[in-house]
Amino acid sequence: MVFAVIDIGTNTTRLLVAEPSAGGLRVLLEQRVFTRVRRAQGPDGTISAAKQAELVDVVAAQARAARRAGAARVFAVATAAIRNAPNRGDLVGAVAGSAGLELTVLDPDQEARLAFAGAIRMCDEPPPGRVAVIDLGGGSTELAVGTAAEGVRWWRSVPVGSGTLCDTHLRGDPPATDELRALREHAAGAFADLSPPTVDQALAVGGSATSLRRLCGAVLDAGSLERALETVTSDRCARVAATHDLDPERVRLLPGALAVLEQATLALQAPLSVSRGGLREGIIFSAMDREL
Repeated sequence: MVFAVIDIGTNTTRLLVAEPSAGGLRVLLEQRVFTRVRRAQGPDGTISAAKQAELVDVVAAQARAARRAGAARVFAVATAAIRNAPNRGDLVGAVAGSAGLELTVLDPDQEARLAFAGAIRMCDEPPPGRVAVIDLGGGSTELAVGTAAEGVRWWRSVPVGSGTLCDTHLRGDPPATDELRALREHAAGAFADLSPPTVDQALAVGGSATSLRRLCGAVLDAGSLERALETVTSDRCARVAATHDLDPERVRLLPGALAVLEQATLALQAPLSVSRGGLREGIIFSAMDREL
């Protein structure tokens, strides 16, 4: 059976269409639209009518693309920005009416566990020992620690993400030194009271983590993260994006992502490996398990 997941995040709305394969999942279609929900939210998190209409149009288009690609089951989920919006029920109703989909607003626990499952099950082999999975989003970061056999045993949601940090602190293009300092201090404060269990390895998931593979390789440690920050803030976003074959909007978000990942490596006392799977894959695996 072919499955599809549409994920409305704080920065992007993403589609994955995939089917079971010997390696876990075979990807049939992926799409990404930078919808930047947080920029259209009021002080209390209310999403503007215009942004809701845009999101509904994007979800409906991605649902049609998923069905054309052969998806028999299409799931739609939303994370931090929608979760914190007082008028999220309006969006849920509009998605049901226009796209014919039930939009599930995930709580942080669900998000952490599904991202953990997607990361673990997309590994070539079940990773041994205790594993941390860092799901870096635009509005929050979920950390989950567990094992391949037992699943998640500890999790926390940290209320910062790449979009949160960049929208709050960065004004210049490229960002000024004092802006970057404030951004990194904000990230450090958010992680200050975090005491995760000791882990044998750590995996990073999310769009920013995947993009960083181009700049840092598959392993993110203190040195590679610092060099990546110097690279993405060395010139205007458009020039950096063209040089490294990245989307300019992603480049704008990478300083925030790098600050979060820096704090994650410090909290876990471990480098991060970029995972091939995450939240969307975890949702598909969960659906596959229910079909068995």
